[in-house]
Amino acid sequence: MDISFLTHPLAIALLVSFVINLCMFIVAFWLQSDKLTDISYAATFATIALSRFITSDNSLYHIALTLMILLWSIRLGGFLLYRVIKNGKDSRFAGMRENFLKFGQFWLVQTVTVWLVMVPSVFALDSTSTIGPRQVGAILLWLIGLVCESVADFQKFAFHNNTKNKNKWIATGIWKYSRHPNYFGEILIWVGIYLYALASLSPIHALVGLISPVFIIILLLFVSGIPILEKSAEKRWGTLPAYREYKRQTSVLIPLPRRT
Repeated sequence: MDISFLTHPLAIALLVSFVINLCMFIVAFWLQSDKLTDISYAATFATIALSRFITSDNSLYHIALTLMILLWSIRLGGFLLYRVIKNGKDSRFAGMRENFLKFGQFWLVQTVTVWLVMVPSVFALDSTSTIGPRQVGAILLWLIGLVCESVADFQKFAFHNNTKNKNKWIATGIWKYSRHPNYFGEILIWVGIYLYALASLSPIHALVGLISPVFIIILLLFVSGIPILEKSAEKRWGTLPAYREYKRQTSVLIPLPRRT
């Protein structure tokens, strides 16, 4: 029986993602802890990137791609871990962390999510290419996304940790121009990484790899990102004229001048 598919880079990446999340899930469920959920997400990206980089030819092209993923992983993972430690618990898992099947479903979805988002990077780290003007442009797009997401996360975290802002929504800083600037930054990051990887991909790999930015965009815009937060905000502040005015004036995603 031909089992060569098991040695395919995508199969190895899926296995790495599954093993990491399975181990983290067992520990998290045993301890009834929320502190491993987000850090495992970032750690899985970093581990897949490093495992594929080791088998690459370690060119400057591969070094840059791996660093892009690692820097994003360290920034996001560190921030989310600090936030959950400071807050104590993650309200998203209330009523879930005690249920083996429900909690396990979250980790399974996370396993597949990381794998899908990493598809073009896995292909790129298994191929050869050089850094040209297009790759530099893609890196700049990734950098803009990283800065946007980092600034948005920091501003919102600082806002909600100020007791004067209890039960208020953030409408200052970059949040004055977008209701979800962190998601805008996240989308730019993975679009940038896809465009960076594109030069080294065959037409079929480029088409398959398109699942990464498309998946992130669909996830954040229509599934677990903006819809959930918008619904929560509407429930809390939807009857307030000031919030309705903020919502009317402020772009949902892309930071833009406020509408008059």
